[in-house]
Amino acid sequence: MTTTVYGLKNCDATRKAVKILEERGTPAKIHDLRLDGLPPKLLKEWIVQIGWETMLNKRGTTWRGLPDELKDDMDEAKAEMLMADHPALIKRPILNRDGTGFMVGLDGLKC
Repeated sequence: MTTTVYGLKNCDATRKAVKILEERGTPAKIHDLRLDGLPPKLLKEWIVQIGWETMLNKRGTTWRGLPDELKDDMDEAKAEMLMADHPALIKRPILNRDGTGFMVGLDGLKC
């Protein structure tokens, strides 16, 4: 079974996740959130399972480039709209754990 790694093809963490999985014998493929798109239903599912606070990347250049009025008074609806419009605001990678849910980041792979 191939593991889908959601992220950006040029993201180091996304590529590292694929490498770790393949070194462990798990086939992996990148789903580029910019090029391949992000279905609204999938984004909503991530927000429910992972939480928008965990998913929202406030450390990147995309976040820093947003006007302050967009960053102020953040809530789930606003975060969902921003992540849909700017996929680089989503922390990467997000991995589908064999249909059992999703995890964000590399920490779950370091076992």
